[in-house]
Amino acid sequence: MITRRDLLRGIAGTAGLLGWAPGHVSGESPPETTRIRLYHSTSICVAPQYIVGELMKSEGFSDIKYVKMTTAGISKALASGEIDVSLHFAAPLVIRLDAGDPITVLGGVHPGCFELFGTDRVRVIRDLKRKTVATPELGGPAHLFLSSMLAHVGLDPNKDVTFAEHPAAEGKRLLAEGKVDAYLAFPPDTQELRARKVGHVVASSTVDRPWSQYFCCMAAGHREFVRKNPIATKRALRAILKAADICALEPERAARALVDGGFTARYDYALQTMKDVPYNKWRVYDPEDSLRFYALRLREAGMIKSTPQRLIAEGTDWRFVNELKKELKG
Repeated sequence: MITRRDLLRGIAGTAGLLGWAPGHVSGESPPETTRIRLYHSTSICVAPQYIVGELMKSEGFSDIKYVKMTTAGISKALASGEIDVSLHFAAPLVIRLDAGDPITVLGGVHPGCFELFGTDRVRVIRDLKRKTVATPELGGPAHLFLSSMLAHVGLDPNKDVTFAEHPAAEGKRLLAEGKVDAYLAFPPDTQELRARKVGHVVASSTVDRPWSQYFCCMAAGHREFVRKNPIATKRALRAILKAADICALEPERAARALVDGGFTARYDYALQTMKDVPYNKWRVYDPEDSLRFYALRLREAGMIKSTPQRLIAEGTDWRFVNELKKELKG
């Protein structure tokens, strides 16, 4: 049996094998604050921030807290300062930046994990016209992601499709019974629906263009936290990106850490997520391109008024991720 101590020691060992310094980078000052707050929701595609504990400690954080919330509440928590630096889907971040919320997007982490499941009545995304889609939360990541997909294929998400708000378990049941036409899922729901052979995959943001070419999950921070704590911000982002490499290189260890940390119950679903999600793309893709892509789709859908240029100018800070791309080569 692998103990929690063995697991954490293994993660620290992985960092060493990858050439990462166990403590602070030479010449870098300690963080301005030793406290960092992240969120805990039902999705496990944000695994890098769940397995990051030991890496955060090596960056000088001694008080690491997780605030439990729904996925729809993440943007509000970032804007209010309830959480400091965390991963979140690009589309809700665009919505909140358009509303003027004090959020700063810091970089991209992985390009996607969403899968659109449909009944036999839905073979392609355009088939959703005059159909009903179950979604856990209006305004949540699944709703906004599907809205951007609909806009991309020329449908109006506000008029052409009916969104029915249901808790995840009920939405999956309604899809299985054929009482809704589609359901947009993220891990571990994607793994469960495939295992149960419920519906079929209409589109996957992991493999289908254009969505697979852009970041889905991006790192963002409360604007005042980033402004007051630039060293802590860079250190927290460094820890998250190192954890993303662990998810890509040692999926078994990352999946076990998710289960042992209480972030999910099923090791098999967690392992499949680690293998399915391309966590190694954070060095490759351009976060600015990703934010621009989703901003354009949501503007086409009439869901935001700002131009992508304005959102990028006022709501992003790429200096940390650009420095870390050079620092964490490999």
